Amino acid sequence: MKNLSTQHWQYVWDEPVATGAFKTRPEDFQVIEALGYEPAGEGEHQFLFIEKVNLNTAFVAEQLAKFTGLPLRNVTYAGRKDKFALTRQWFGLHAPGKPNFDFSGFTLPGVKICQHSRHNRKLKTGQLQGNDFVITLRHITQPATIIQRLERISSHGVPNYFGEQRFGVMRVDENGKRQEGGNLALAQRMVAGEAIRNRNKRSMALSALRSWLFNECISVRIGQGDFDNILAGDALMLKGSNSFFIEDGSDTTVNTRYQQQDLAPTAPLWGQGKLAVTAQALALESTITAAFPEVTQYLEQAGLKQERRPIKIWPERLEWQLVDDTLTLSFGLPSGCFATSVLRECVQLMDPPQTHLPESL
Repeated sequence: MKNLSTQHWQYVWDEPVATGAFKTRPEDFQVIEALGYEPAGEGEHQFLFIEKVNLNTAFVAEQLAKFTGLPLRNVTYAGRKDKFALTRQWFGLHAPGKPNFDFSGFTLPGVKICQHSRHNRKLKTGQLQGNDFVITLRHITQPATIIQRLERISSHGVPNYFGEQRFGVMRVDENGKRQEGGNLALAQRMVAGEAIRNRNKRSMALSALRSWLFNECISVRIGQGDFDNILAGDALMLKGSNSFFIEDGSDTTVNTRYQQQDLAPTAPLWGQGKLAVTAQALALESTITAAFPEVTQYLEQAGLKQERRPIKIWPERLEWQLVDDTLTLSFGLPSGCFATSVLRECVQLMDPPQTHLPESL
C-alpha cells in the first residue's frame, strides 16, 4: 500500500509565503458552537453550555458522567472541539424523571458552565448548524499578502479540505523532517491487517482514512483546473442542505449559482455503493479512487455507505483586524468544516514549541 501523505494537496492559489504563530495561547483559537436552535426549556434532557480550556470534549463528558452518576452513554455532545483552545459547546444529559442537577460543587479546572437548560430531544452527534471562530495569529510576516488572500477568500471561498487535526499528530524531527503519526498512520496499519481493540481509536482512524480520500479528490480537481468549474455529471449540493442533484445539462444556471454561493460540486465520502456522479465527473472520481484500491476496499468492508460532501466552502461573516504583527480574524463555518482549511490558503501556520495532541489520542 502507498504511504498516505497529506503534504502534496494543492492550493487554490500558490502556497502562501506569509507565516504566523498559531495557538500560542488557548484564547488564540476560540470556537463557539451554534446549534441553530434554542433549548425548549422543558423535557427530560438537560442541556449544558460549557466553556472549556485545554480540555478535550470526551474527557469533559466523562467528568460530567462521574459527577451526575449517569452512564457515559447518557452524556452526549454534537461535536468534538479542539483541545488546545478556548471553546464553548453544548452537552446533553439524559436524566428522565430527575430534577436539574446542582453543579455548584462541580469543580473541574478549565471548565465553566455558562448555561443550564432543558430540551425535549436528545443532543445527537452532528446535529449542529455550525461553529463560529475567533482566531489570533501572532508574529505574522508579510501581512499584506495575508489580507489580499482573505479578500479573495471572502468572495471566492476555499477548498473544503478536512483539516490536519483529522489525521493526527504532525512532528518535525531534529533534522527538520516532517513526520506524520496519529489517526492516519493508525489507519494504514489497520489496512495492513493490524487489529486495534480500542473502538474509539478505530473509529477515528477510519474517519481519517475516509477523509484522506476525499481530500485527494479535491486536490486532483484543483490540480487539473476544475475546482471552480462544474463538470458534466457532477453531484451538486445546495448550500445549507445535504441533498444533491446531478448536473445533466438541463439547468443552464448552475455555473452562475456556483459563483453566487448557492450550490457547490461534491466529492465522495467513500463507502459501499456506486458513485452518485455520472459522465465526466464519474470518469474523474473513478480514476482518482482506483489508484487506492486498498483504501476503498477497506472502507467498504467497514460497512460505510457512499456519501457526498461539498468541495468548496465560503466563510460567513469573515472579518479581520491587524495590529502591529498580530492578526485577529473571525468567521463562521458549517458543521464539519475546518477553520484551519481557511487559514491554509492565506498563511503558513507555525506551531508553538510544544506538541499538541489531537483529541483522538
